Amino acid sequence: MCMEEKKQADGKKRIIVATKNRGKLEEIAQLLSGLPYEVISMTDAGVDGDITEDGSTFEENALIKARAVWNVTGETVMADDSGLEVDYLNGAPGIYSARYAGESAKDEDKYRKLLRELSGVPKDQRSARFVCAIALILPDGREIVVRGTCEGYIAEEPAGVRGFGYDPVFYVPGFGMTFAQMGDELKNSISHRGNALRKVRDILTEESKRH
Repeated sequence: MCMEEKKQADGKKRIIVATKNRGKLEEIAQLLSGLPYEVISMTDAGVDGDITEDGSTFEENALIKARAVWNVTGETVMADDSGLEVDYLNGAPGIYSARYAGESAKDEDKYRKLLRELSGVPKDQRSARFVCAIALILPDGREIVVRGTCEGYIAEEPAGVRGFGYDPVFYVPGFGMTFAQMGDELKNSISHRGNALRKVRDILTEESKRH
């Protein structure tokens, strides 16, 4: 059975997400549920190795990751690059959000470092936003890049146990809680990744009608 037949055997095509982060993969799968696509990770697709993200923007890094996986698989590939921009820190940690406290740092190490850097900074100067750029490469090689954002500010102390990354310290004033205190449905309805993925969902919906 050829690869194309394998992909179509259960009536679904595959979207390969260029990530090894299971939390991120689950979030993406939830937001794309109901589409005729099976969402799998690059590891599930047999793509190993690390991808060097040496772009200068979220969009460039997303494309670098998507192209690396697409060059191996030739299937529908999606990659996101996301991070936290803190205005008081001139946009840091930005594209370095994942490595902000070192390559092997845990989530708590990252947000604790951020809290230390903002120690004593008043609430009105702690404005921040999550940014997510998603690169989608279709089997015919077309490349599409979208962006989603969510505005908030950095809390003085972490709160909540859900989510991952900087979620415990990213406070959304309109809802009176951090990302880590939100249920999946609420978070996905307002998050940077949710906003970007709804744009991707619209694109994939149109693609599924064409084929």
